[in-house]
Amino acid sequence: MFPEYDIIVVGAGHAGCEAAAAAANMGSKVLLVTMNMQTIAQMSCNPAMGGIAKGQIVREIDALGGYSGIVTDLSMIQFRMLNRSKGPAMWSPRAQNDRMQFAAKWRELLEKTPNVDFYQDTVKGLLIKNGVAKGVVTGLGHEISSKAVVLTNGTFLNGVIHIGEKNFGGGRAAEKAVTGITEQLVSLGFESDRLKTGTPPRIDGRSLDYSKMEEQPGDKEITGFSYTNTPKPKEQKSCWITYTSQKVHNILKTGFDRSPMFAGRIDGIGPRYCPSIEDKINRFAERERHQLFIEPEGWNTVEIYVNGFSTSLPEEVQYEALRNIIGFENVRVFRPGYAIEYDYFPPTQLKYSLETKPIENLFFAGQINGTTGYEEAACQGLMAGINAHRKIKGLDSVVLKRNEAYIGVLIDDLISKGTEEPYRMFTSRAEFRTLLRQDNADLRLTELSYRIGLASGERMGKVLEKKTNVEKIKTILNESSVEPSEINVYLEKINSSQISEKQKTGKLLLRPDIELNDLAEALPELKKQLASFSKETIEQASIQIKYEVYIEKEKDLALRMSQLEDLLIPETFDYKKIQSLGNEAREKLTRIKPGTLGQASRISGINPSDVQILMVYIGR
Repeated sequence: MFPEYDIIVVGAGHAGCEAAAAAANMGSKVLLVTMNMQTIAQMSCNPAMGGIAKGQIVREIDALGGYSGIVTDLSMIQFRMLNRSKGPAMWSPRAQNDRMQFAAKWRELLEKTPNVDFYQDTVKGLLIKNGVAKGVVTGLGHEISSKAVVLTNGTFLNGVIHIGEKNFGGGRAAEKAVTGITEQLVSLGFESDRLKTGTPPRIDGRSLDYSKMEEQPGDKEITGFSYTNTPKPKEQKSCWITYTSQKVHNILKTGFDRSPMFAGRIDGIGPRYCPSIEDKINRFAERERHQLFIEPEGWNTVEIYVNGFSTSLPEEVQYEALRNIIGFENVRVFRPGYAIEYDYFPPTQLKYSLETKPIENLFFAGQINGTTGYEEAACQGLMAGINAHRKIKGLDSVVLKRNEAYIGVLIDDLISKGTEEPYRMFTSRAEFRTLLRQDNADLRLTELSYRIGLASGERMGKVLEKKTNVEKIKTILNESSVEPSEINVYLEKINSSQISEKQKTGKLLLRPDIELNDLAEALPELKKQLASFSKETIEQASIQIKYEVYIEKEKDLALRMSQLEDLLIPETFDYKKIQSLGNEAREKLTRIKPGTLGQASRISGINPSDVQILMVYIGR
């Protein structure tokens, strides 16, 4: 019934979809197995993509040839560039999406991708032979063979849903959990643990009074996520902001004795940076109110997502608390919030390619590795798909460094440090964030994507043209000069110090209160010289000139740190024989088996003196 596939991808969430698309576009014959063909790429939690650091990841996925940026642009109902008041390293694109359109566009793109087959069934186990993944066993009893398997099971592995004192098996609302895979992997030597996440109630938007809330419109200019020419919406839907109150908190507290989190019925640790509303009012008791974002689920639905009100309290407590939120006095609830507890596998058991150490040709991506968030899952899926394809073709793995991409930071963090709580990406996790901006992901990563067979020649050509044009603009700015008589009126107008002698245009741009577009308006000749360049290219050149000193500093630091990455540690290295290492260092190094001295230096609990000791022994 089934041919042998190159790669079987288990699960069709964000990680699974990107894994299937990447491997197929590189030439592998892929089977995407999902429990429900109607929920491919479903946005299980909030209907949004991007945000702080997450927006950078989506742009990196797009630059590498993934689909998430394209789908986000095609299903967008609102766009905002966050942190515009800060430097460009902090700018982060975020979109509200039409939940149904998002899933439909993903499925449409996958169905148009040659080499992707689909099958609706539950995967109950893996075919393993001599320590190598050889396929899957399904709930209907089929054994389907493949050369590699990518597991992207999300929250479905032994998932348990909690609402107050009620709990039942489930991987998502109205969908059953998956059993068998965890048990088999543990029997094969894997370590597993439990994590928790949650979601807020869904509300009937017709029952809300928006006149009592603060409107949050989208940006006038929609930058979007994809570097391709995907169409953007001609209009946008607003989100709204309201707040909880002390009265709401007091109502919520009446359910604390029946809370699965406080009563100890949930063993898994939840996301620290996206806590439930009961966790927030418990941890931040001094706060009289908490902000809530009222987010529409799409163009043609009245369903509303209450961002900031994730909860697993009893339904009647949720309802009573919601009724006391400003604008929610007559609220109608579509479904209550809930918590879900599920199995994951500590990611220190993975190689940098996301292939597992215990089983060859078996790859993990997404929440199975302890992450939370669509974007974190999608980028892991992309890299797992790329590396699964390359592994079965006998090619070297593609591993992104910490100074090359947020994706590289995420995977390095997971493998070097592990995680005991749902891992979420932040700009603060990246030490090279001036290099890893959302505006330059195409310049950083398209060449690699083209080299491995994902980005098209046309796309590579556009990037080369952009690089050339950026250099042309920088040359114009660094070689042209401005007379005091040409610019002082403008400088006085913006309260910037006037110049007394001729000055290079690029030097003026170094002032924090001057932007290139405004400067061009004040200097007709400069405006004429820049007229043939795109707005995106002009912005890129401006950023590179303004932040050149900081960019060069980070490049120097990255170069110095990369020297540690060149010091390889043999897989058979015996840390136990180094008595000068502390017990904790020996235990962690033995368990994680870092491939380089650089990776060893980033393991939690490994200090600089441990690194020096290792350097001496490796030198010997």
